[in-house]
Amino acid sequence: MLYQAARSLLFKLDPELSHDLSLNSMNLMASVGLNKCLGGKKLSLPTEVMGIQFPNPVGLAAGLDKNGIAIDGMASLGFGFVEVGTVTPRPQPGNPKPRLFRLPEQHAIINRMGFNNEGVDNLLANIEKSRFDGVLGINIGKNFDTPVEKATDDYLICMRKVYSKASYITVNVSSPNTPGLRTLQFGDSLNELLDALKTEQARLAQLHGKYVPVAVKIAPDMSEEEFGLVASSLKSYEMDGVIATNTTLSREGVEGSEFAGEAGGLSGVPVRNASTKAIRILARELDGALPIIGVGGITNGFDAAEKIEAGASLIQVYSGFIYRGPELISESVKAIAELNR
Repeated sequence: MLYQAARSLLFKLDPELSHDLSLNSMNLMASVGLNKCLGGKKLSLPTEVMGIQFPNPVGLAAGLDKNGIAIDGMASLGFGFVEVGTVTPRPQPGNPKPRLFRLPEQHAIINRMGFNNEGVDNLLANIEKSRFDGVLGINIGKNFDTPVEKATDDYLICMRKVYSKASYITVNVSSPNTPGLRTLQFGDSLNELLDALKTEQARLAQLHGKYVPVAVKIAPDMSEEEFGLVASSLKSYEMDGVIATNTTLSREGVEGSEFAGEAGGLSGVPVRNASTKAIRILARELDGALPIIGVGGITNGFDAAEKIEAGASLIQVYSGFIYRGPELISESVKAIAELNR
């Protein structure tokens, strides 16, 4: 109830302003115990994926806390893991405002943020300040002005810098808001990127004395054949995981909405079926070669269990969390536990 009251007030503000206010207050709220009033609590459903022991299989998706300023606050809400980023080698402002739009009737969000972040060094400084000792994913991308042909250089810069601080690293090649980025999901471009990442991962594992898994985050806007080709590449290069899926360019499910014509990626309820379909195809094509982290349109326990049933080993929430709050975390953990009985 308290979260819904807080959400009501925040939804009266500009979406990006309310987002920033919430993030900036999260750690303070956690330090004085206020997050418990919002419904935050520790939830245990141990799950091992990618060689990592997760306290529970429900995580926070990347994008909500790009700069890692609210890691402690988010962790206090009951998440089994927290993923920060997407972060780029250099700071960048992102796309012009307005660039974030709520569609409350559809429990959806459209964003064209454009990897706005303070850069990888700033993220690392914020991680240093954090007291969080749980599972931390770090999502990496390329700067908007780095040519696609040189994108691998940006990913490697970020990978080298975050390696020692990450429980796992996510390679974001699927945001629709950085020109040309999604071309990295296909053919030679994908293979060259994966080859470089695996080579560097092996070198860093030896250097740091620990193996940090690398997952790839993909888009829902692919044909069945394209999903199959991506799965084949992920298997060939022995990637550690795949996150399915990012936001969609489709406007199915929000036709007629005030903001349906806005450019950007659509998340929330309208992407649920496309995301689940992608997971089912990937599960079939991968045949257990690497785990899937399911994300997209999870707004209740049924949706969470559906993603696991489709073939995901873990799930992440973002838009559903904005609309439902910490209640969604506990509801999802319980639904997955019931499914596993």
